[in-house]
Amino acid sequence: MSDVYLDLKLPPRIGRLDELAHNLWWSWHPEARELFRALDYQLWRMDNHNPVKQLHQISPDRLRAAANDLVFLILYDKVMAHFDADILACNTWAATRHPRLLVKPIAYFSPEFALHTSLPIYAGGLGVLAGDFCKEASDVGLPLVAVGFMYPQGYFHQHISGEGWQEEVYDYLDFTDMPISPVLSKCNGGKVVAQIQLEDRTLSVAVWQVRVGHNTVYLLDTNIDENAARDREFSARLYIADSEMRIEQEIVLGIGGVRTIRALGIEPAIWHANEAHSAFMMLERVREEVAGGTSFSEAIRRVQQTTVFTTHSPVLATQDVFPIPLVEKYFHGYWESLGLSREDFLKLGQYDALTLKQVQGQGFSMAALALRMANQRNAVSQLHGRTARKMWHGLWPNVKEEEVPISSVTNGIHVPTWVARELLPAYEKYLGQDWLERQDLPQVWERILDVPDDELWAIHQALKHKLVAAIVERVQNRWAENQLMAKQVVAMGALLDSEALTIGFCRRFTEYKRPGLIFQDIERLKKIVTDRFHPVQIIFAGKPHPADLRGKQLIHEVYELALDQRFLGRIAFVEDYDMHIAHHLVQGVDVWLNTPQRLQEACGTSGMKAALNGVLHLSVLDGWWYEGYNGKNGWAIDKGSGIIESGEQDYRDAQAIYRFLEEEIVPLYYDRDASGVPKGWVQMMKEAIRSIVPHFCARRMLKEYSEKLYTAAAKNLTL
Repeated sequence: MSDVYLDLKLPPRIGRLDELAHNLWWSWHPEARELFRALDYQLWRMDNHNPVKQLHQISPDRLRAAANDLVFLILYDKVMAHFDADILACNTWAATRHPRLLVKPIAYFSPEFALHTSLPIYAGGLGVLAGDFCKEASDVGLPLVAVGFMYPQGYFHQHISGEGWQEEVYDYLDFTDMPISPVLSKCNGGKVVAQIQLEDRTLSVAVWQVRVGHNTVYLLDTNIDENAARDREFSARLYIADSEMRIEQEIVLGIGGVRTIRALGIEPAIWHANEAHSAFMMLERVREEVAGGTSFSEAIRRVQQTTVFTTHSPVLATQDVFPIPLVEKYFHGYWESLGLSREDFLKLGQYDALTLKQVQGQGFSMAALALRMANQRNAVSQLHGRTARKMWHGLWPNVKEEEVPISSVTNGIHVPTWVARELLPAYEKYLGQDWLERQDLPQVWERILDVPDDELWAIHQALKHKLVAAIVERVQNRWAENQLMAKQVVAMGALLDSEALTIGFCRRFTEYKRPGLIFQDIERLKKIVTDRFHPVQIIFAGKPHPADLRGKQLIHEVYELALDQRFLGRIAFVEDYDMHIAHHLVQGVDVWLNTPQRLQEACGTSGMKAALNGVLHLSVLDGWWYEGYNGKNGWAIDKGSGIIESGEQDYRDAQAIYRFLEEEIVPLYYDRDASGVPKGWVQMMKEAIRSIVPHFCARRMLKEYSEKLYTAAAKNLTL
């Protein structure tokens, strides 16, 4: 392999800028971001913080000036020294605590990776989790080789029509402006290509690489000349609704991913499937063992021993289950290479008929396959673990439900990615210069109580002003493009007030998340938000899947209310939710609202990001909040109720939200001292930061994966 960067003719003194731009390490190190800001701030903003694109557009004169600017060169040298030290570090946490895990890399498969807005190949939470996982693996020194898809069209851009309906806009990505490079063969300099048999044809797969610290993400691409037009297109977008194209994608990700790793000469010790979309990876490794002369029973034992599977969905209906005829179409020759009959092969992906009400032969479940093929299995929160053990009890009918072998590792967020730049000086001053290295230690965060109330409040207010300014700028840009009707300007946030109590509801728009719950009683809500002296505003953002008609209807309903003059412009919907606007939202709102139907939120991580920045959580006691809520760090909606009929539950939860707003949240927010600081509110902010961050950071998550799952999967490795 060789890294390929375009010939930008950089001045030799700053000749490594392109190397830095092509390693997303820069994205979570503030001094590296500052380096590119200092290079050309206007281009940095215009290019949406994409240094690769910035370097392609910058003038030679500006580069020469930077190469002769002493202040810039001092920063450049500092950043590159830090970069080299991190990439070459030998005294990492993993090296000192788990040297066995450094013998060979961990192969981490995921259908999407949200690493940065300059690489828009993600749809939502699963991708954000995978991106944070990769970054933290680099930080703690775990050798990770990640495998995913290079979607030429990425995920769609969202436009909202004047009538309030989502319109999907797909643009082909310009790979030259992205932090990727093709993987080339050492032998002939051509693209590294794996091949897969799909029905009656051979599919070729090219590979791109993304540097993430000292680790690499490999992205598979079928859009190459060797393939037929249809095969070039089926990997164009994430989460295609068509079942046949979906199984083809998952064959490429799983089987093609293994063959790509082999072609690259990589020998992983542990294989980790992030959700079941990549479960065919396990079958391919069994096939390799059988081809080498191992019996099927021994081959599957070896694969199970070294495989970790993380399940993210707590609902059977959302699992990938392929029709048996479709599986037969693509695997009728494959099961023979495993030494299996058709019936035995299909059993690998079938539910227990009695327990899970799935009639044998109706479908092939990717999750059931993954659970059978991995010895290390985990859900993504404690509550999700209980749900998963109940949901999949049928696969282990002879053990008690609580003994079903699915553990839990609660998700966490990559702190350097999501913390506001404005908070860093305060965290360094009061928590200690090494606070990031010790971010998972609760005692570090006890020091947040030492931050003066007025100082923390001033930072938060600055972040809220920044959020409102970013939203207004988006509206102005859309207006300038002549793409908005006049009434949409208000609906998209032009009248937002930086001084008003601001609630954020920002996540994938789908029915179980209940985005419209707060509108159960329009008149009561109108009275709350339009109070002359204590105004409240609510910002919505999110995308439903293009095939989710109910999700689109929910956006339409919310958007119609944002257009309603009775709310005085205090309901806003921000279109085209992505990582860039997500940073502003989790850092700038006052309250983060989360209202999923109970036991349907596996974990959720957006509230963790908000808490890191002092934003208070108002949420149903589900997912991670079931573990995080302590009675003083936010609010739990209707925490005493069990699961009841959905209409009644919606009514109770909406009433609870109104009561919290009227009796606790609004009064606490507007209760100011003589200097204008809401002392009680700031105390809750501090408690949220203190009690949540160390327990829900990716540092804790990666350590837990290493100690609970990876060490078990690697127990037979020799140093």
